[in-house]
Amino acid sequence: MAHGATILGCAAGVLGAQERAFFADADPWGFILFARNVETPDQVRRLTADLREAVGRDAPVLIDQEGGRVARMRPPNWREWPAPLDMVAAAGAAAAQVMYLRYRIIAAELRALGIDVNCVPCADIAHPDTHPVLHNRCYGFDPASVTEIARSVAQAHLDGGVLPVIKHIPGHGRATLDSHKALPRVRATAEALRASDFAPFRALADLPLGMSAHVVFEAFEENQPATTSPDMIRLIRNEIGFQGLLMSDDISMQALRGSVASRSTAARAAGIDVILHCNGDLAEMQAVAAAAGQLAPKAVKRATKALDRRNLAETVDIAGLEAELGALLKGGAHG
Repeated sequence: MAHGATILGCAAGVLGAQERAFFADADPWGFILFARNVETPDQVRRLTADLREAVGRDAPVLIDQEGGRVARMRPPNWREWPAPLDMVAAAGAAAAQVMYLRYRIIAAELRALGIDVNCVPCADIAHPDTHPVLHNRCYGFDPASVTEIARSVAQAHLDGGVLPVIKHIPGHGRATLDSHKALPRVRATAEALRASDFAPFRALADLPLGMSAHVVFEAFEENQPATTSPDMIRLIRNEIGFQGLLMSDDISMQALRGSVASRSTAARAAGIDVILHCNGDLAEMQAVAAAAGQLAPKAVKRATKALDRRNLAETVDIAGLEAELGALLKGGAHG
């Protein structure tokens, strides 16, 4: 059955009656939580259950729990983590293993709340002039190390019963503007992009879910960011080889022009499978849902294949993982 081609947020920590009725009608494929939705473990569990009840099925519930600056769940109820790039630096040669342990713990925290999709790994390559909004969220400065660590992060989630979302395809690292506020343009040559920025995404193209970049790659397309460019979506599918379910980055970000409805229509026409809308504004969500329509037949297959990988997590010894993580970081500091 085709569901709405949307992933939607909600306004607060409790699902409102109007939202519930709208979700029942629009039937979004999934939901996404932000800090405004997160207060206590019991409250989040109630909210994730209520969201699923509204659509009458075990819909995926997403979050951005990267750790560091981008973390919707924070102390006192959840762990605080350093920025990913800082942790990679502290771990030295053990970076891939350290990041596996970090995200295996995060996956366990998410799964306990009914959250089963996390918007990581961030497979963007950090460059000297990467915008600060992204720089320390990256895992490294070269394709090989970014690929290794991103694979490790993805596997930690899969092992923990949480689906990873690889982002931001085909690579946000050269953007020198914040796409939440403006449209970044990347002027690097096609050769440079293929050799570096696109490489981790090619290597990780088997992952079940991906998120597009609101970035113009002038070597391939002068006007449209990847999210609304048919040429760039073809490149993501054919050259990079990503066959998973492809969602937009947040459609309400200011990198994009026009109304949220026109953006959604353009992204769907370009080949995006699912429109992500994050701010919980009901009127905007109604416009996005109407414009996005239903999942296309190919997207239904991709979505089913993705959800089939949403395994039950094995029970895990969190204290043991934390001890192993601490020992590796101590070793990294001396190595």
